[in-house]
Amino acid sequence: MDRIILASQSPRRQALLRQVGLTDFSILVPNADESFDPALPPEEIVCGLSGRKAAAAAAHCGAGDLIIAADTMVFLDDQRLGKPRDRADAFRMLSALSGRTHRVCTGLTVRRGDRADTRCESTLVRFRQLEPEQIRSYIATGEPMDKAGSYGIQGRGALLVESIQGDYFNVMGLPLQRLSRMLETFGLDLFAREVAL
Repeated sequence: MDRIILASQSPRRQALLRQVGLTDFSILVPNADESFDPALPPEEIVCGLSGRKAAAAAAHCGAGDLIIAADTMVFLDDQRLGKPRDRADAFRMLSALSGRTHRVCTGLTVRRGDRADTRCESTLVRFRQLEPEQIRSYIATGEPMDKAGSYGIQGRGALLVESIQGDYFNVMGLPLQRLSRMLETFGLDLFAREVAL
């Protein structure tokens, strides 16, 4: 039986797949080139990276295996906010996001053999106005230190968010509705009681 492959080691993406009933999948972390031109539009950056991850995974998969690859980035004024280097960097990022709207972009690629489909999902996230002490208290939880933009909306970072416009799950790293529609074109219906390849 051909496999479903998640080309990511993200525990959040794994949990989201299980949440929608896709439990029988394998993890394959590809060794893909993750360099990019920062002058490119955010959508092109994340789509290019997810496409490369899927291609790198395909080199280790059978022709019938179905590969899911994603790359999520946080952008403020089209400037990428990666994972913080340290607490001071996390404070800088969260201070910049305070009271403002930023964009979370995910490039999503579904691939089987030589056929690949890549799409982008963007979600606008607005932070409440934060006091410096609130930012320090959040950083003290340790939650921001391994997350792009220095926050996790699925954890205590939810307290920072005033509103979102778009797919909530995209902010977690995997836009589920977009993925569901893409998988349908590959013959995989997540609404079906039994998922068969």
